[in-house]
Amino acid sequence: MDLGICIASHIGDLDYVERAEELGYTHAWFADSHMLWSDCYATLALAAERTSTIQLGTGVSVSGTRPAPVTAASIATINALAPGRTFLGIGTGNTAMRIMGHKPQRIAEFDQYLAALRPMLRGEEAVHHFGGSAQPIRHIMPDNGFVNFDDEIPLYVSGFGPRSLGLAGRYGDGAVLSVPPDGSATARVWEYIEEGAAQADRTIDRADYLMCSLTTIVILDDGETLASQRERVHHEAGAFAMASLHYSYDQYRQFGRSPGARLEAVWDEYCAMLDDTDPDRIHQRIHAGHNCWVLPEEARFLTDELIDATCIVGTAEAVTERLADLGERGLDQIMILPNFDPRYEVLERVGNEIIPRLAAG
Repeated sequence: MDLGICIASHIGDLDYVERAEELGYTHAWFADSHMLWSDCYATLALAAERTSTIQLGTGVSVSGTRPAPVTAASIATINALAPGRTFLGIGTGNTAMRIMGHKPQRIAEFDQYLAALRPMLRGEEAVHHFGGSAQPIRHIMPDNGFVNFDDEIPLYVSGFGPRSLGLAGRYGDGAVLSVPPDGSATARVWEYIEEGAAQADRTIDRADYLMCSLTTIVILDDGETLASQRERVHHEAGAFAMASLHYSYDQYRQFGRSPGARLEAVWDEYCAMLDDTDPDRIHQRIHAGHNCWVLPEEARFLTDELIDATCIVGTAEAVTERLADLGERGLDQIMILPNFDPRYEVLERVGNEIIPRLAAG
């Protein structure tokens, strides 16, 4: 089990990824949501110049906002700066699309997108669908340092449901998840991935396929509990937990899906809070503070049940045991996304107390 970091891309905060490299985090996943943060590719370029060993990539780039050739050229440019340690995480767009008032890209379109993207990441010709027509395209000037296709760019496909996970099996070198950190869903996730691979006459070697999931970690001292340290837990992890409530509300608003039992206690009150929002701008309001801060009026919705369902909270020993269990169930990496303000403190504590334990086996 490795630990990576997911970064709310910030063009002026490169010290964070530098310190993550020093502490032994293996991957830095730069988030791509253009109406929330800095541009992820610009930030990656600066990070490539400031680091030397940590793997750098998108966590995840959004197919609905950039045509496949643009994505391929962007990440190949980063690969020219950080050869052999660049990867591409790609998904259909949760906040990046929804914060503009749109749904994520449809699965059929994502399939078509990945079919073109996969060969382009190798510098090969692909059929690109655009504007109602399909054309064979390739990067025609890959030499002289403009881009780098010679060093492999692993493709990690983000998936939430059976069909998108099937595409991760069909096209990906790995899968990016955001599943409850208890390991119960991992076996089912592997089924979807391997079914997708089989449909493409592809066999996946699990040892060479990266399975990474997004969560965050809060380390408690001996004798402390979530209840006794609720204020600190909310300070370090509340934004990540709250993002799952935002996601559930979008699922309910756009598709009529039930929020599930874990939100039952707060659901009606949360929906009532948003009832007065201008319907033409509610897409902006839902994700306010996304994965960075908890809005004061939303703090009351951070129940212990929501924290426990989305985050890993416990002593260093307990956290290490949970990570080991996740590893045994098929996860290779956890990337953490703490609240923005205490991110350095969380980075340090997890790096100093968990990474050595994982390395020791």
